[in-house]
Amino acid sequence: MFDKLMAAQQMAGEIKKRLDTISVYGEVEGGAIKITATANKAITAVEIQEEFFKQADREELEELMLTAINKALSQADQVSAAEMQAATQGMLGGLGGMFGN
Repeated sequence: MFDKLMAAQQMAGEIKKRLDTISVYGEVEGGAIKITATANKAITAVEIQEEFFKQADREELEELMLTAINKALSQADQVSAAEMQAATQGMLGGLGGMFGN
């Protein structure tokens, strides 16, 4: 049983490392603002088109930044959930014996 728990911990660590290598994006206004993040929800880049930046007022820019960030983080959640689900599908068969099945 202990070995299976250790294997599950190791797999979780591997998934976390893999999520660090997956990029997700959030865009608004046709790409005028683009946020890049890892699937572990670390923001890695913020891009704002110069023309849009010159024309936007502060409040509009702040609102659109929040929207783009939230889109990127939502995509990160989806990727993370899919990775975890795929990993646990394989583990469930192995963990079933742990509970006497």
